[in-house]
Amino acid sequence: MAFLPSPPMAVAFCVKLGVLLGLLFGLAQSARLYTEEDPVVILSSDSLKQTVLNSSSAWLLQFYSSWCGHCIQYSPTWKALAGDVKDWAQAIQIGVLDCAHEKNFDICKEFGIHFYPTFRYFKAHDTTNDYGKTYRGADRELQTVRQLMVNFLQNHTKHDWPVGCPPLDPARSEVVLSLMGKKTEFYTAVIVEDEDSYIGREVILDLMPYEGLAVKRALSSDKLLMEKLGISSVPSAYLFYPNGTHTVMNVQKRLRFFFSSFLKLLPGVHRKQSTSSLQHPQPGNNGQGTQVEWKEFEKSKVYMADLESGLHYLLRVELATHKTLEGKELKTFKDFVTVVAKLFPGRQSVVKLLETLLEWLVSLPLEKIPYDAILDLVNNKMRISGLYLSEQVQWVGCQGSSVALRGYPCSLWTLFHVLTVQAASRPDALANTGFEDDPLAVLQTMRCYIGTFFGCQECGKHFEEMAQESLNQVKSVDDAVLWLWRKHNQVNARLTGSMSEDPMFPKTQWPTPDLCPTCHEEQEGLHVWNEQMVLAFLRQHYGASNISPKYSSNSQPEPGPPAPDKPKAITKPNSNLHLNQNRKPSPDSAPKHQKRSDTNGAGEKHTGIQIEARPGMTFLGLGFSSVDMSLCVLLYALSCVFLMFMFFFFRFRSKRWKTRNYRPYV
Repeated sequence: MAFLPSPPMAVAFCVKLGVLLGLLFGLAQSARLYTEEDPVVILSSDSLKQTVLNSSSAWLLQFYSSWCGHCIQYSPTWKALAGDVKDWAQAIQIGVLDCAHEKNFDICKEFGIHFYPTFRYFKAHDTTNDYGKTYRGADRELQTVRQLMVNFLQNHTKHDWPVGCPPLDPARSEVVLSLMGKKTEFYTAVIVEDEDSYIGREVILDLMPYEGLAVKRALSSDKLLMEKLGISSVPSAYLFYPNGTHTVMNVQKRLRFFFSSFLKLLPGVHRKQSTSSLQHPQPGNNGQGTQVEWKEFEKSKVYMADLESGLHYLLRVELATHKTLEGKELKTFKDFVTVVAKLFPGRQSVVKLLETLLEWLVSLPLEKIPYDAILDLVNNKMRISGLYLSEQVQWVGCQGSSVALRGYPCSLWTLFHVLTVQAASRPDALANTGFEDDPLAVLQTMRCYIGTFFGCQECGKHFEEMAQESLNQVKSVDDAVLWLWRKHNQVNARLTGSMSEDPMFPKTQWPTPDLCPTCHEEQEGLHVWNEQMVLAFLRQHYGASNISPKYSSNSQPEPGPPAPDKPKAITKPNSNLHLNQNRKPSPDSAPKHQKRSDTNGAGEKHTGIQIEARPGMTFLGLGFSSVDMSLCVLLYALSCVFLMFMFFFFRFRSKRWKTRNYRPYV
């Protein structure tokens, strides 16, 4: 006989089931598949029509449900597609709308969405209140959908063509050949390919946000053009320079990513800027009318001048906003000095200075240390032989087209990349420091330093979010090297096109194919990294043997007695000095320790800084003034005179006593 539950038990079961279903629905509502951090446009019932209809660009939308299993599994592919074609936004954009959200029920019903996911194309400049064209193909792989996006764009007519989209049809041979020997103000690249190839059209769309370059495509079926250009195999690219010269582009792999990366890195080609930043400073101009000497450099090298300038700014400028270090701040600084002193592959004078600072911090039994004490040691006030860190800022590989771009943030990234590689290459370097056998030593130190001292709070917040997300996955020193590389590229992707991006040095995914062609591969039409080759490249690039001493300051003060303080600049700490939006301070607003050489490198400027003379000398923050030192010398001299007097006095009395009490014995 089957057991039948009693009415109270049935009611309780129904209540529990209702609660469970409510929780599942609530999770579906809260755990969205797409967030603002993803490269997709998230639409709702309030924004769908006004965004998509009569838009200047075409749209590809996915109507999904957050509880749909297939939608959940497909979301990584959709995000990857959106990231892959993010530069196509002027022509076609990718969006999503969650039909499981209660407020979107009516709009999904109006658009006739019955199954999930449903993909709809919307043409540009469509004023017919159309509900879009549904894609019904079974193949939803990334490369297939991307090629369908190209086909959809080409289905536009001349009247509804997206405003920002360049022509995608093949160029005629006479148009291409007319460029030979012709001087223009920009480059022209011609991708020669087979008729069924999509590489040329995809490269054209990839380069839409860039200026200084025009990209066209031609077909391999045009034998006359192939012969004139000297091209025997396809796909190939032919480049016409602004000065009238022309040649076949030399790329390591004939793939879309390699063609696009090569063109983006051409001199003078940069991402289009907003109207607020249309004026592009020229190399050597700091944006304030003052000329700064431009330094030629190789991007395949790391420069010691950048590392030392970064340490100078960190120790003498950024740290100066903290008058006293105690508690967490003091521990963070001690850990930072420990890691840098043990791993920094610098010149002996800088390494010795860092080691001396470390010994002093470790041996000092104080719970708080005044910043002036640290500064005195960094400036080597006691003139100890062999200790020296230049006060002259010399950005080389980190120099920007404007004084407000790159500089210190670039050098800080470079420093920690170098330290992760050094930790992987020298496993015994951190022995007896408390960091031995810890693959996270450098990364945790970087994390704490950025969260505690880095002037850009928003930057620190983003870095902390990245660390919380995946830092626990690092299990070895090689993992640490790759983790920092991944996150640096993630930051570059986020800041691409922002006001902090230097137009001369666009934020790209690094290393670029010209630096490491074996680091790049393509799988199913999508660019992927060969991380084994990336690791080998990072170990070589940030290794000690690849650090160039060129442009490093060679001037070093002679050792001698402690010198009195020079007049100190009194400046009010300003958060803008500390890398807000990746910007470094201008020379006119810099504290006294940050110095820039003038055009001839012969003088230093401190414009607009009030100078207040401060007599005397401090050493290690103990507050000895010149009067104190004079009193010490006087007391020392008087003590010597007194001791000498007492010595001769008692010696004389001793001789007299012996003479008076002498009795000869027979």
